[in-house]
Amino acid sequence: MINLEDALKSLPHGNEFRFVEVLLSLNPGVSAVGSYLLRGDEIFLRGHFPGQPLMPAVLLVEAIAQVAGIAAQTDTVIPAMSNLRLTAIRSVKVYGAVVPGERMIIEAEVIGRMGSLVLASGRVRVNDRLLAEGQVTLSGEA
Repeated sequence: MINLEDALKSLPHGNEFRFVEVLLSLNPGVSAVGSYLLRGDEIFLRGHFPGQPLMPAVLLVEAIAQVAGIAAQTDTVIPAMSNLRLTAIRSVKVYGAVVPGERMIIEAEVIGRMGSLVLASGRVRVNDRLLAEGQVTLSGEA
């Protein structure tokens, strides 16, 4: 198994805002697959929604961006960027929700790079259910 901590070092997030617990596969600079178990005790679930908690759709997009960042930042030829940020989302579709106790599988592929911009495509699944898909643009400083 790939060391998640090493892969996460080039991302700006603190532990409280990471939506990747296990790195299942990594093709450096090309693609990555990670997973996250929605435990049910996450603070954002208190208000989303009381009595019927579910992972906010915007955090599904954030999870895609984080896995895309891992793929992009581990490129063996192009150095990792500092201050990596999610700067755009495109063509995102949300088909369902993640509820406590479910493990999300998050996939992302780098589609292209131009200077300090990285375009990636990704999706979130739980078992065989596709829950979200779309493109994210990341940017940083060389």
